[in-house]
Amino acid sequence: MQSRKKPIVVVGSINVDFVVTAQRIPIAGETIQGKDFQQHFGGKGANQAVAVARLGYPVELIGRVGSDALGEQARESLRSHGVNVEAVEVAEGSSGVAIITVACDGQNTIVISPGANALLTPAYLYKYEEMIKNAGAVLSQLEIPMETVVSLADLCERYRVPLILDPAPAQPLPPDLLPKLAWFTPNETEANFFAKSIDPGLSIAEPERVAKVLLQTGVGAVALKLGGKGVLIALRDGSATMLPAQVVDVVDTTAAGDAFNGAFATGLMLGTSPENAAAFACSAAAISVTRRGAQPSMPSREEVEGHEEVRP
Repeated sequence: MQSRKKPIVVVGSINVDFVVTAQRIPIAGETIQGKDFQQHFGGKGANQAVAVARLGYPVELIGRVGSDALGEQARESLRSHGVNVEAVEVAEGSSGVAIITVACDGQNTIVISPGANALLTPAYLYKYEEMIKNAGAVLSQLEIPMETVVSLADLCERYRVPLILDPAPAQPLPPDLLPKLAWFTPNETEANFFAKSIDPGLSIAEPERVAKVLLQTGVGAVALKLGGKGVLIALRDGSATMLPAQVVDVVDTTAAGDAFNGAFATGLMLGTSPENAAAFACSAAAISVTRRGAQPSMPSREEVEGHEEVRP
């Protein structure tokens, strides 16, 4: 029975997204006319939790929302998608928000105000240590305090729970964090940031070299998300597999990486190989970019399985 499966636990941000669609992304100092405005629930942690829930796998989210009206709305939305929000508590003050501009070609820019996400502290995390201990896998990102991510890695190492880190937004990482990661899942921009900090001569145009350098930091494995080019899966045994992205009509790339991460973790928990889990995740991401919004774009398992060749 699926209910007996160890859940995926997501530790991360919960935001409310304010999304404006425009003909193009404005340059610095420029004001342009928007075409449409929408409000969606987002945050990388919440998005990845919804991605898992929409795929029918049990998921629990550890996070914080503010004491404003947006916070309760965000909790209720998560609950409606099937996410266990027992560990999502209210903190006095504002909820996290993201201001997103989406161009007609699907590209986007995002500015985030962390709000209650900044209060997801190590002390708060330890309140839910038992939840982490009993997880099948843990997903996290970098929209919460770095000290919390470090504490999370320590807990996952202690209880031998695989930790999948989406290193977004890119920022320097403590060297002793990386060897505690089962999977490191940067996109092109993030991979470029981390690889160049090790070897300035590296270029994302050589993804296998970049993945090899990232593996040398001690991470267990790398899923290098290359946007429309697909994903490169690189393992510690030296093997590297490139899986192409599916060709779709792109509407909005917001949260495509979150759709990938949620589906990738789900595929791994369903017992499939990393390569098949990545193919499954590529399909989830491909579907997500054909829809607007973050959480509203997350596909169901039936949609994903009808969209790709390799199924977990």
